[in-house]
This record gives sequence, structure tokens and C-alpha cells, in this order.
Amino acid sequence: MEMDLNGKTALVVASSQGLGKVIATKLVEEGANVMLTSRSEVKLQTAKDEMEQSGKGKVSYFPCDITNREEINSLVQKTRDEFGKIDILINNAGGPPGGNFEKFEDTDWEKAFELNLLSYIRIIREVLPDLKKEGGRIINVASSSIKQPIPGLILSNTFRLGIVGLSKSLAEELAPYNILVNTVAPGRIATDRTAFLDNMKAEQKGVTREDIEEASKKNIPLGRYGDPEEFAKVVTFLVSGANTYVTGSSLLVDGGMVKAI
Repeated sequence: MEMDLNGKTALVVASSQGLGKVIATKLVEEGANVMLTSRSEVKLQTAKDEMEQSGKGKVSYFPCDITNREEINSLVQKTRDEFGKIDILINNAGGPPGGNFEKFEDTDWEKAFELNLLSYIRIIREVLPDLKKEGGRIINVASSSIKQPIPGLILSNTFRLGIVGLSKSLAEELAPYNILVNTVAPGRIATDRTAFLDNMKAEQKGVTREDIEEASKKNIPLGRYGDPEEFAKVVTFLVSGANTYVTGSSLLVDGGMVKAI
């Protein structure tokens, strides 16, 4: 299957590590030019060096705090200056702190809103003029909590659902411009974030992380955590030329873990 990504430009947010980095790596391997971004310039430089060794596309980076509107504007302009256009946006952000409702004050809710929903809105707003010229792709990375809330993650449960509403609305509004918009939701993928959440749950229950992992795997029909590359392959298909008709969808990549229909 031809991905038709040669010469396309992708802005991949939160891409110096985790799922964002693996997505960016896969796009570069398929020939796309990729702008990396996160707050850590050291990690960005390392990620860029690694991708340039194995990929066909060009790689650049620009440090950015995506809760800052001015820095977002600079990031998008830097991508234009570097590659001349933007065809693909991968919205992604680290998860907010874990905890139950009574743990959080207004400032906690405001920070989670800025990081996990408002940043997506702002970045889409800035790249939209580019995407409307020739069509494009937007992927909003969320969480399996869009279908089944995760205990102890009320901030994530709340704002990830906002991402779904945003994506579904934009899919209809932007369809006349041949812009396809989808939400992709990871389940138990083997990342540092998943390990952090497993550690948090282990501390709460007074057991080891390995105990938590084994219990989690029993609830996954495939019996294992997902590999980050498996998630990246799904995203790559959705932003590629091979996808011409999937838009407005919320796709779980969870090994069958979520039981909701």
C-alpha cells in the first residue's frame, strides 16, 4: 500500500519522546518532512539525530510550550519557514496529573484545560490556512477514556472527551476543504506514561508495578500491552494518501481492552 507521504510536511506535537516521537519517526521513514516540538531542546536534538539516520524525510525541531499562545504561533511560522507548507497536524500532549475529583482546585482544572484541550484548538487554528489550500490531515491524540473513563484520572477523562467533540465538529466543517480529522485513542501502550500510571496505582494499592501490569493484561483480549509502533502505524495510515474517506472517527488502539461499543 502506498502511503503517498513523500514531500508532505507534518507538525508533530510533543514529539521528543513517547508516542509523539514514534509517530514522527514513522512519518519520516515514509518520506514526510517533520517538525518536532516539545519543551526540551536536548531531547528534541537527540530525537532529530536519531530520525535523520534512518528516515527518508527531513527533520527539524522548535522548542515550544504548547500552553503558550505566542510560542504556538512561533512554532507554526517556523514550520512554514522551514518547509514552505503544512499538510499534516498531529496534536498530542502529555497527560494531566492523576487523582480524584476532591484533589483538584481551579488552577489544576485550568492547567489541564490549557494543556489537553485549548492547546489543540490553538494549534489547529494556526495551521488551518495551510491545510485549506490543498487539503490535509489532522489527528488529535486522546485516550481510551473517551469510551470508558479511567478511575483516578478525572482531569483526563473530562478533557479527552472535549477532544472528541472538537474533532467530530471539525470533520464536518472542514470536509469541503478535503481536510480529514480523526481522534486516535491509545489504550495500554508500553510508554513511560503508562509505566507512571501503573506505578501510581501500585503505590495506592500497596503492590508492585508488575502486579498491576499482569492484572491489566488480563483485561486485554490480546493479553499484552501495545507496542508504540503499532499505534504509530495506525496514525500514519490515517494521515497518508492511502486514507481518503475516514474522517470524524474516534479510533481505539487498545488490543480490545475497552468493552464499550
